[in-house]
Amino acid sequence: MTQLPTSTRQVVLASRPQGAPSSDNFRLETVDLPQLADGEVLVRNVVMSLDPYMRGRMNDVKSYVAPFEIDAPLDGGAVGEVIASRSDDVAVGQHVLHGLGWREHAVLPAKAVRVVDTDVAPASTYLGVLGLTGLTAYVGLTAVAGMREGDTVFVSGAAGAVGQAAGQIAKALGAGRVVGSAGSADKVARVVELGYDAAFSYRDGPVAEGLASVAPDGIDVYFDNVGGEHLEAAIGALSTFGRVAMCGAISQYNSTEPPAAPRNLGLAIGKGLTLRGFIVGQYPELVAEYHSRAPRWLAEGRLVADETFRDGLDAAPQAFMDLLDGANMGKMLLRL
Repeated sequence: MTQLPTSTRQVVLASRPQGAPSSDNFRLETVDLPQLADGEVLVRNVVMSLDPYMRGRMNDVKSYVAPFEIDAPLDGGAVGEVIASRSDDVAVGQHVLHGLGWREHAVLPAKAVRVVDTDVAPASTYLGVLGLTGLTAYVGLTAVAGMREGDTVFVSGAAGAVGQAAGQIAKALGAGRVVGSAGSADKVARVVELGYDAAFSYRDGPVAEGLASVAPDGIDVYFDNVGGEHLEAAIGALSTFGRVAMCGAISQYNSTEPPAAPRNLGLAIGKGLTLRGFIVGQYPELVAEYHSRAPRWLAEGRLVADETFRDGLDAAPQAFMDLLDGANMGKMLLRL
C-alpha cells in the first residue's frame, strides 16, 4: 500500500501589499494534514490556476468574494488526483476540480469537488477554456453584453486567458468582426493566429488611436478586462446602443490611488450605452449550456488556448506577480 502523506506545503498571505505585491507578502509553510472524515477525499494537486482577481482578495476590502486572511493559505482553482477517499461518490485515482489551490494537497468534502476526465482533455484545460475562464467569456458575451450575429466586438487583454477565449467564442457565436488589444507585438500576432480579425499593441500609442486603426467603423460590444484608458477608448468607439461587459480592470489592481472614471462617460447618455459589470457565479443557469458547446468548439479547433506554465509551489508567488505584469500568454498555471 502506498504511504499517504501526513503533511503538506501551502502558501499563506504573510502581509497585505501596498501597490504591486512582493515576495514578502507570501510565505511557504509546512502543515499537518487532518485525518479524513466520512465523505471526504484527499487530493494531490497536479495543477493550479493563477488569476488576476486574486490580487483584489489580497486587500482587506469588502467585495464579491471574501479577502484572503493574514497567515491563512490562499486559495483558487486547482485540479488534482484523489489519493484517498472516504466517499462512495469519488474514487481513488480520479481527477477532480476544486477550489483549494496554493497547496500541494487538499482535504475536501467530496461534494465540493467535480470529477473531470483527463482522457478527454488535459487537467489544465478544466481550469481554462473548459472551466471558469471559458465560462466567464461566454457569460460576458451572451448574458451580459447580449452579443448578436454580425456585431463588431472589441476585447481588451486579448492575449490573456479570458481574452483569448472571448475572441474565439465571439467568432463561434457569429460576430462579424473581432478586434483586440494586447501588450506586445508577439501577443498581437498570436491573437490574430487564434482568429481575431485584427489587434493592436496598447504600448504603441493612445488606445483610442489603436482601436480606431482596427475598428474604423466603430464597435458594438466591448468585453473589458483592463478598464482605465481602454474603457474610455471603447466608450468613444461604441455605436448607438452599444454594450459593455465589465469583466475586469487589471490596469488598476495595483493602484494605490483611486482611479479616475472615464472622462467621456457622458457619451453613454446620448449613445444609449449599457455598461454592465458581472461575476460569472451570478449566472449558474449558463453552466450546462456552455459545457454543452465548449467541448465541440474545442474538438473542432475553434477554441484554442495558450498556457503559460511555472513549476513547483515555491514558484507560485513569482508566477502570480509575473501574471500581473503581463508575462503570460493565455492562462497562467502552476504545475505541482
